[in-house]
Amino acid sequence: MAAAGAASLSRISRLFSSFSCRKQRINVKIIPQRRGISSCIDPAHGLTDEQKEFQKVAFDFAAKEMAPHMAEWDHKEIFPVETMRRAAQLGFGGIYVQPDVGGSGLSRLDTSVIFEALSTGCVSTTAYISIHNMCAWVIDTFGNAEQRERFCPDLCSMEKFASYCLTEPGSGSDAASLLTSAHRSGDHYVLNGSKAFISGGGDTDVYVVMCRTGGKGAKGISCVVVERGTAGLSFGKKERKVGWNSQPTRAVIFEDCVVPVNNRLGEEGQGFSIAMKGLNGGRINIASCSLGAAHACVQLARDHMMVRKQFGETLSKNQFLQFKLAEMASQLVASRLMVREAARALQENRSDAVSLCSMAKLFATDQCFNVCNEALQMHGGYGYLKDYAVQQFVRDIRVHQILEGTNEVMRMIISRDLLTDL
Repeated sequence: MAAAGAASLSRISRLFSSFSCRKQRINVKIIPQRRGISSCIDPAHGLTDEQKEFQKVAFDFAAKEMAPHMAEWDHKEIFPVETMRRAAQLGFGGIYVQPDVGGSGLSRLDTSVIFEALSTGCVSTTAYISIHNMCAWVIDTFGNAEQRERFCPDLCSMEKFASYCLTEPGSGSDAASLLTSAHRSGDHYVLNGSKAFISGGGDTDVYVVMCRTGGKGAKGISCVVVERGTAGLSFGKKERKVGWNSQPTRAVIFEDCVVPVNNRLGEEGQGFSIAMKGLNGGRINIASCSLGAAHACVQLARDHMMVRKQFGETLSKNQFLQFKLAEMASQLVASRLMVREAARALQENRSDAVSLCSMAKLFATDQCFNVCNEALQMHGGYGYLKDYAVQQFVRDIRVHQILEGTNEVMRMIISRDLLTDL
C-alpha cells in the first residue's frame, strides 16, 4: 500500500506540475485569492506530507478550474465533462481503485481529504465525482479480472462516467424492498423496473444496478452493470432541483432490458451486501463534500465580517458575530475529525466502521449545513443573492442530509449497534 501511495504521489505531483503550466494555455479565469487559512481551521493539520500534496493539488484545481465556473454550471445546469476529465488526469477519477486498472490506489482518508478540497470549488460537481468513484470501486472490488479490465480503466480516466442505481420510486430508505427484477434467460438477464433520483442518469455510460434475481428481502438482490445503449434502457425527464445542478438527475428505466450474465458483479444474492459496502464509503465521501462547503463558508463569512460595516464599525467588531463565527469554526473542525476517524476505521475494516461512517455522515452533514446557513445569515440580504457563492453552498449541501441514507436512517444504524447484545 505504501508503495502504491508513493507511486500515486509521484504521478499526481508530475501531473500537478503540467496542470500548473497548462492553465495559462487554457485561459482559466483565476478568481482573487482569499485571505490565508486561519491556523485553527487549517485542513492540513494532522496529515502526512503525501496527504498534504494531494490536498494541495485538489485545492489548486478547485480554485482554478471549478470555482470560477461554479455559478454558471449551476445556473445553466451544465455537466462539466471536460473539467472532470482534467480532474481524472490528476488521479481523481478512481482515487481508491487499485493501480493495476488505472486507479490511484489511495486510502479512504486520502480520498476524504481530496473531496473536501475539491468541494470548496464546486460541491455539486465534486459530489458527482464521489459517486462515480464509488461505482468504480464497486466494480474494482467485486468484479472479476475481466470485468475490472473492461470497465475500470475508462472509469478512472473518466472517458466513461458511472451512475449508482439503488433507489426506486417506492423504495428509498427501505432499500431491501426494491422491485426492479432481473429474470435469467440463458446467458442473459432481462431487467424490468425503474430507479429514481439517479445522479448522472441519461448522461453517463455505466450503470451499477441493484436488482431482484431472487425472492423478497435483501438476499434476493444482485448487482449488474448495464451499459449505455443497451436495448430496453431509457431515462425519465431531467429533474429540476434546488441544488446539485451541475449534475443531471433522471429516472433510469428498464423495459425488457437484456444484460449479459457476465455483467453481474459477484454472486446472485450478493447485491445488497455490495450496495451497503459501497454506501459506507459513499457516506464518508458525501460528508467530506459537506466539509469543503463548510470550510469555504467559514472563510467567506470571516472575509465578509472584515469588510462589511454597520453602525460605524465592521461586523468583525460585533461580539455576537464573533461568537457565532467561533461556533461555526468549532462545528467544522469537530466534523472533520469525526469524518477522518471514520475514514480510518473503514480503511482498516474495523468492527465499528459501519457505525462510525453513519455517525460521521449524520454529524458532518447536519453541522456543516448549519455552518453554511449561518454564513448566509451573516451576509444579510447579500447572502440571498446569487452573485454570492454562499447561497449556492447552502443549496448544494442540503441534499447531503437525505442521500446515501437519510440522517434518520443513520440514527437507526447507530442505535441498533448500541442496543445489540455483545
